[in-house]
Amino acid sequence: MILDENMKISDLLKGFEYKRNFESDFEITGVEYDSRNVEIGNLFFCISGLKTDGHKFAPMAVEKGAAVLVVTRELELDIPQIIVEDDRLAMALLSCRFFGNPAKKLKMIGVTGTNGKTTITYMMKAMLEECGKKVGLVGTIHNMIGDREIYTSHTTPESPDLNRFMRDMLSEGCEYLVIEVSSHSLDLKRVAGIEFDVGIFTNLTQDHLDYHKNFENYSAAKAMLFASSKVSILNMDDKAYVDMEKASAGKVMLYGTNTEADFSARNIYVAPGGTDFDYFEGDEKKRKVKLRMTGDFNALNALSAIITVKTLNIDFEKCIRGLERIAAVDGRCQVLDTEGRGFSVILDYAHTPDSLESTISSVRGFAKKRIITVFGCGGNRDEKKRPIMGEISGRLSDFSIITSDNPRNEDPNDIIREIKVGMEETDGEYTIIENRREAIKFALEIAEKDDIVILAGKGHETYQEIKDIKYDFDEKIVIKELLEEI
Repeated sequence: MILDENMKISDLLKGFEYKRNFESDFEITGVEYDSRNVEIGNLFFCISGLKTDGHKFAPMAVEKGAAVLVVTRELELDIPQIIVEDDRLAMALLSCRFFGNPAKKLKMIGVTGTNGKTTITYMMKAMLEECGKKVGLVGTIHNMIGDREIYTSHTTPESPDLNRFMRDMLSEGCEYLVIEVSSHSLDLKRVAGIEFDVGIFTNLTQDHLDYHKNFENYSAAKAMLFASSKVSILNMDDKAYVDMEKASAGKVMLYGTNTEADFSARNIYVAPGGTDFDYFEGDEKKRKVKLRMTGDFNALNALSAIITVKTLNIDFEKCIRGLERIAAVDGRCQVLDTEGRGFSVILDYAHTPDSLESTISSVRGFAKKRIITVFGCGGNRDEKKRPIMGEISGRLSDFSIITSDNPRNEDPNDIIREIKVGMEETDGEYTIIENRREAIKFALEIAEKDDIVILAGKGHETYQEIKDIKYDFDEKIVIKELLEEI
């Protein structure tokens, strides 16, 4: 990683609205919001967070050498202070400026929606790389610069981290950034000050209501992406596209299975090894697309990626070749090796009502015999979706095993009881095994020839979080170990 360059505080604040309690000019050496990472000469943002107030950590930042603070109220500290009304907006805009507005030098492709974001970003990366482009990726699984993987703790990083990362992408020759833009990041202004060349909307279903409180707030947060996108590519199959269209500041392009869409996927055929569909522009069929990913929802994911490359005027046929080469995205409807057993195991991140329903319904389209679904719900998250997911699995699966997901600080049995309420509204057969490893083992033991076991909820995650401790739990490894035991 290249080092931050110094910047005069007068240059950083030029044209920016603020109050300050100092007069002299000086240089800052970096920008930080975590007092533990402050170095001598840094500007420190005192952010009023969801759980704690960053102003409390200002003395620590000063002790570590901070040269100036950004605050929403003046603190009794002998240090220059920049006083702002909106701390998060200030952090985003000043971070953009400090790192040289890197987003303006990249082609920015943002993807938002409840489901499909990760898959679309990986599709886009593969398509662009097929055309010889160097691509940066920011998302749920990890961040990437070309082939280099970088750990991430947020789907969309905080604005200083994001701008630093984009600056590093430029220094390593990247031309494009494909980024998952979460509703949290939009609401918390992590991407404020950034204009997107393309914004993609996938769908909007129940999730994150523990944070947003209601569906209207959730939708409004998602719509913010399209107010800062030159082109908005919206899924017409989801009625929330209307809200996204109203918010759009640039050109709008509609896609879906709906024949009234500008672009459509028709004659979708799903098999265990992939998905085929016909790509239409208006009423004209352009070509057949053959994906190596299974799931009818992946036809729509691919369609949005195809429209994006057309919008950016990139070699269309090369991009399609890149798209058709992707076998799977980690933990997204991923078929695992069962070492010659007669049944199949599919690993999927499905952790929302819509994603669980889409996954089971899609698998139902090619399942020869039973679908056995192993799932739970995360703790300290939206409680309302728990009975909904129980009802979905009970209605669509042949047999369900309710288990623990990431209970976090909740009692896993309390979560299971809430899932069970929805399950009992159906005639679906089920059992409860709280220990997730034992639940998976039971599923493998009862699976017969041509059955399909769906492991839903954890996908790419390699841990299980219980009482603030993350224990190693990679379901790809767990399956391998259990098959050897059985």
